[in-house]
Amino acid sequence: MRTALRTNAGFTLIELMIVVVVIGVLASIAYPAYLEYVAKSKRAEGKAALALAAQRMERCFTANNTYAGCAINVVVDSGSYTISLQGAATTSAYKLQAVPAGGFTGDACGTLTINQAGETSAAQADCW
Repeated sequence: MRTALRTNAGFTLIELMIVVVVIGVLASIAYPAYLEYVAKSKRAEGKAALALAAQRMERCFTANNTYAGCAINVVVDSGSYTISLQGAATTSAYKLQAVPAGGFTGDACGTLTINQAGETSAAQADCW
């Protein structure tokens, strides 16, 4: 008597559904973490651009003994922030701001600022 051996040539529907559920759970955890990582990297780029602009303001002050009339030409490569003076620079003070731009306008930290004394501010305390 011969017995026919059946070989399983694929996956069952239950096995495939389990894989889909596992991938869904992993994606639901990983995607928000990825978005937070992207936001932090854009904030770091904005802070670096603010530091560069502040350095240029200090160079101008050293050369002219005033902040008034100093120009800052700093561009954030990703376009996620726009760097500008908040108000006008005086002889002894300035305040620079990095305003979120493009698709990054909804950032929780909002506008980042720095002044001539190196004091920083943002919408949330942990942004700097």
